Amino acid sequence: MTAAAGFGPSEDMAVFQSRLLGLMQRSRVPGLSLFVARNGAHDILPLGVRSMQTQEPVDGGTVFEAASLSKPLVACVALQLVDAGKLDLDEPLSRLVGPLVPDDPASARITARHVLSHTTGLPNWRRDDLPLRTYFPPGSRFSYSGEGFVYMQSALERLTGEPLEHLVRRLVFDPLGMERSSFIWLDLFDGAAASGHDRDGRIVSKFKPNRANAAFSLHTTASDYGKFVVAAMEGRLLQGNTAGLWLEPQVPTPRGRIEALGPAPIEAEPGVFWGLGWGLEPGDGTFFHWGANSGMTAFVLAAPETRAAFVAFMNSDAGLDIVPDVARHFTQGLHPALTWLDLPQAS
Repeated sequence: MTAAAGFGPSEDMAVFQSRLLGLMQRSRVPGLSLFVARNGAHDILPLGVRSMQTQEPVDGGTVFEAASLSKPLVACVALQLVDAGKLDLDEPLSRLVGPLVPDDPASARITARHVLSHTTGLPNWRRDDLPLRTYFPPGSRFSYSGEGFVYMQSALERLTGEPLEHLVRRLVFDPLGMERSSFIWLDLFDGAAASGHDRDGRIVSKFKPNRANAAFSLHTTASDYGKFVVAAMEGRLLQGNTAGLWLEPQVPTPRGRIEALGPAPIEAEPGVFWGLGWGLEPGDGTFFHWGANSGMTAFVLAAPETRAAFVAFMNSDAGLDIVPDVARHFTQGLHPALTWLDLPQAS
């Protein structure tokens, strides 16, 4: 990747904090926990409340749903298994667990590389008008898919004989000291977890997973997830070649589209690619990912060359609306990833 664009505060932190609180109020985002890495230091900025009902403040130990920020952790697990010689990125997963869709021969060719780069051809999630099958040949182009990660989860569990929660804890959580993180609900989250809110500020039902889902069930804190992002920037947990491959562009993304299953060729989004678990902005030397569960949103942006990053967890469906403002404070210039995700940026 090329040298990262300037990554540092564009205004005084106290001014930024005041402005961010005002933005949260206007956007009806009750709470935010922000991890920031820069100049060798790591900071946590908790703002707002865990719940509009209880008015308990967000603090450094508040647990949020990471939603799709789950996927990069599972990608890291898969790549560690590649390093250990247990998983071949280009071997069909069907050799481990059978084809995902028995009457769809193309699904039998899906590999871990296809899953990690979102080139499986599968829908994000199956539904009545979008049944589970491949909609284009695996490996041919990008279309974001949670279904792919769930399929790979079953293969990793079969390969190792461990449930995903144990596998991630052994390979990621424990080595990094992520003590308040889990893909399933833990008793320690009671009394520490933020409540989700819709765009009108109403509390939504609490998601308490009793089985890990590789695509979206991670619960964590900004501090814990920040440890993972710093490790990713520094190339820890993976061997050198694999750490580089993690952040190497595999496929361009379709312009203005996250899910793109139609038959017609789609113009590429300028400056946005996908690696093996992370979205990439090669021109800025940054990687990113976002998350959105019911009532919960999250975003990460990191620049490995300068070891600078931020991780934002919000307890609102409207949370991503404030991400461009956070990015504007810590980075200079516009980010094509935010344009791709249709998050407005001021010039």
